[in-house]
Amino acid sequence: MALDETAERVIALPCDQVAAYAMDWRHDAEWTQGIREARLTREGDQGGFGAGAEVTRTAYFLGKRIDYVLRVAAYQPSRLLDMVSVAGPMPMHVTYTFDPHPRGTLARIRVRGDASGYYRPAAPLIARKVRSSLRKDLRDLERILLRHGRRPRPGL
Repeated sequence: MALDETAERVIALPCDQVAAYAMDWRHDAEWTQGIREARLTREGDQGGFGAGAEVTRTAYFLGKRIDYVLRVAAYQPSRLLDMVSVAGPMPMHVTYTFDPHPRGTLARIRVRGDASGYYRPAAPLIARKVRSSLRKDLRDLERILLRHGRRPRPGL
């Protein structure tokens, strides 16, 4: 079964502020549901974080520990982070986008995957859980950014 879930939220901050925090793998465990740890396990093609970099995440989903590796397929600071799983329990594609909005930034997360095989019986539950988690991720992202003194610029 194909999984394709998207959540979006307007955050009253400029794209560069929202994206800089959300795209930094060192913050993954602070705002992304289930992630307990994230590590940069391979630098990008140009060194550091960027296209070709790999981040290993340790997460808990439906009570089970899951370790998976996401490779950065595309990276445009302040705009786009597109990652594809290269190791883990199921094929997955995660895309973060940040677009200007009259009230700040339209933040969007899309998760696509293949919930067949071992996960097929739980596919409807997985889809609901992913959808719910993505919504909560964006609420938490906004709460953290505003709580840590990252305030909107005048006029936003």
